[in-house]
This record gives sequence, C-alpha cells and structure tokens, in this order.
Amino acid sequence: MKDYYKTLGVDKNASQDEIKKAFRTLAHKHHPDKGGDEKKFKEASEAYQVLSDEKKRSEYDTYGSAGPGQGFGGGQQGGGFGGFQGGFGGGQGFDGVDLNDIFGDFFGGGRREQARRGRDIAVDLEISFSEAVFGVEHKVRITKTSACDTCHGSGAKPSAKMKECPHCKGKGRMQETVRTILGTFAQERECQTCHGSGKVPEEKCAVCKGAGVLRKEEQITIRVPVGIQNGEQVRLAGAGEAIQNGKAGDLYVRIHVGQHKIFHREGHNLVMTLSIKLTDSLLGAEYPVQTLDGEIKLKVPKGVSSGEVLRVREKGVPFDAMRRGYLLIKLEVKTPAKLSRTAEKLIEDLRKEGI
Repeated sequence: MKDYYKTLGVDKNASQDEIKKAFRTLAHKHHPDKGGDEKKFKEASEAYQVLSDEKKRSEYDTYGSAGPGQGFGGGQQGGGFGGFQGGFGGGQGFDGVDLNDIFGDFFGGGRREQARRGRDIAVDLEISFSEAVFGVEHKVRITKTSACDTCHGSGAKPSAKMKECPHCKGKGRMQETVRTILGTFAQERECQTCHGSGKVPEEKCAVCKGAGVLRKEEQITIRVPVGIQNGEQVRLAGAGEAIQNGKAGDLYVRIHVGQHKIFHREGHNLVMTLSIKLTDSLLGAEYPVQTLDGEIKLKVPKGVSSGEVLRVREKGVPFDAMRRGYLLIKLEVKTPAKLSRTAEKLIEDLRKEGI
C-alpha cells in the first residue's frame, strides 16, 4: 500500500493546511514544466487527491484504499490525472478540489487575478522636534503618474463616446490556453487594449493620448499626526501613482524628526537636564525652565541631590485628546571648582557640624 502521508512528508495527524502546504512545495519542486520529476509530481498529486478530501482520507486511514475493496483513482488512468482534463480554467481538478491557488503561479493566476492597482511610492519628510510632538501639516510637491485632468482618467476626448473594445468584444478579458505535459489549460487574462473595462474611446484624449494618465508635478498635503516618532511612516491611501481603469497606489511618507537642543523623548515623556547651584540644592530655589509650551517657574525643593528627577505634569507628548506625558527634569548640581576664603570658612563650619 502506498503511504500517502510519507509521499507528502506530513504526519498522519496533519491538518488540511499542512497537507496543502506540503503539496504546494512538492508541486513547485517537481512540476514538469519547471524541469522537475514528472513521476514524483504525479505521486504527490495522487496523494493530495486523497488526503485533501476528508471522505477519501477517512477511507484511506480505515481501509488503506478509497473504500472497501477499491483502489484509488476511480477509473482515472495515468496516476489519477483524469480530473485535469478540461484544464484549470474552471478551477476544479482532482474530483472537485480547487487547484487555482496551488497552480496559479504556474499558469498565470486563473480567475484569482487581482484588480489593477497603481504603484505605491515613497517620499521622505523632515520635520522639527516640536512639529513631531504636536503634529503638523506640510505641503510637498512630487512628480508622479496621475489621472489626466482633461479626460479624468477615461482616455477619451471630452464629449467623445465610448465603444465596445474590438479585441475582447466588450468582455474586458481574453481567453488563453497553455499546453503542458498534463494537457491543455484554459485561463483568462485582462484585455491589454481596454485594460479590463470592455470599452475604448471613439476618439482618444489629445493630452494623454488615450492613456488616461500622465506624469506631472502635484502638490500633496501631508498631515503628520501628533506624537509621531522618528522613522515612522504616514500612509496616504490613493495618493500613489494612478493607472487607467484601476485604483491608484498609496503614498508612504517616511518622517525624519530633527533633534532638539534641550529635550529628548522617552515614550510620551520629554526629558531634559537642569544645572543648579550647590547652595540651591541645599536651601531650595526657583528656576525658570523652558518647555515646548513656553517658560514655567520650577520650584526646586530643599536638600535635592545630583541625579534626582523632578516631574512636571502635562508638559510631555500628547497621547490622546485629553492627556499628555510628563516633562522629566534631571537635576545636575554644579560643584564650584574654586572657593573664596569666606566660602571655605563657611563650608568648614558646616563640616564641624557634621553636615
């Protein structure tokens, strides 16, 4: 008895996804049109025919065949390939198993061909530290393929009528056949004349020459959200390159945030260093501190030491409509390099007091 699990290289408890993945790998490796081993391809296909069908798999696990006293194939000669006759155009093979997703890359994708879509493009935008914290709106000019302003993407001369595409007879798609060692396979392709619309203009647009699109400079408004980080991207759906009878691609804007001379970010908090005098660290004081919102008065309490951090609420990075992070102020106590005789005497007196 053939061991179909061994043929596909899967465990007997393998899921349908694992079986399909294993067959896909072997099909890619051994497909005759790819220069592979035809015999191994047929063996893998036969195994998949059984194990991908829950009923047949159950019978195989119970009886070692498709049913009591039966073999595999049901009269299909040549390794069970009768299900291929008629091609993949209908999406069925192996007694009803859908093979479009497995053989799509061999034969052009069949009916799963994706809709036409323009190319995505990317630009870089430099903004200041404050703009990154509070958000900003920038206008940039880029050159890209855009819909023609004269015909609005139709490719037709204004007021000209549209007629049936002579190549696809208005269907928008063309039938093709591919001959392989397994037989003749049918597939559909988008009509390259009408690009899937089924219609062409009686008179072409004089500006874009019927293409519906042309390359031009365009001004685009980029809204940078509040709190964006350096290196993050802003996606503008539909602002990429246009394509006739299709959807425009997207524009991706990579943000580069400039450094600030005072602050740096730690999540939603802003961090800075404040140098204070030794006497102020002992006795306390009030310091003017610059924030992104303007100047504030910071009260330094008595007895602070170098390295301590003071927190100021709602002066950090906004993270929703109502809340902001902290401004974290790291204190740096300045120790004088030289002391006057009076200062030395005062400090000596403090030393005597055990301070």
